[in-house]
Amino acid sequence: MAIILNIETATKNCSVALAKEGKTLACKEIAEQNFSHAEKLHVFIEELLAENNLQFSDLNAIAVSQGPGSYTGLRIGVSSAKGFCYALNIPMIAIDTLQLLAKQIQIKDGIIIPMIDARRMEVFTAIYDKNHEQIRNTQAEIIDETSYQEISEKMHLVGDGTEKFKNTLTGDKFEFHSNVIFPSAIQMSELSFDKYKKSDFVDVAYFEPYYLKDFVLSK
Repeated sequence: MAIILNIETATKNCSVALAKEGKTLACKEIAEQNFSHAEKLHVFIEELLAENNLQFSDLNAIAVSQGPGSYTGLRIGVSSAKGFCYALNIPMIAIDTLQLLAKQIQIKDGIIIPMIDARRMEVFTAIYDKNHEQIRNTQAEIIDETSYQEISEKMHLVGDGTEKFKNTLTGDKFEFHSNVIFPSAIQMSELSFDKYKKSDFVDVAYFEPYYLKDFVLSK
């Protein structure tokens, strides 16, 4: 039996889920305009464990969203995951953030394009098929009217980065799923369990989040 704590802090959504054998037991999350991850994350974790009659010692692994996303959010999530793994002597699992967004919708045809806002007209994005398998590498991309012209099939767009392109990406081949805004730890449950079964772990000492862009201090 595997009980995994899943942590997702790559965006404004501070999300934590407990999962048993790949099934979500419970989740706590909050998305606020100002990042509240430092204040909320450990409170959510302690509440989830208490409400499910579990101790830290019952955990078999910690899974964390690896990015891309917010520099600050990723640092908080990964630092916390590392601390728990060191203290409990359990493995750490890294999950791609864009895949978590893609998995929030089910489609019969076409492709899924998750987008995380990277400021101005740039987004962190990739492309996934209808089975949520990645078919184009993750990149930081500036979107304009010429983007995705080479793709003829239906494109399903999800994530907070899509909102600013509704007047840019027009036509019947673009479908905006405005109800899917942020990645959630709920979608991590199945993915982290699959990696746990394969012993697909990251090195706790050397693992770094996938920032994709250099951190720039805003004034």
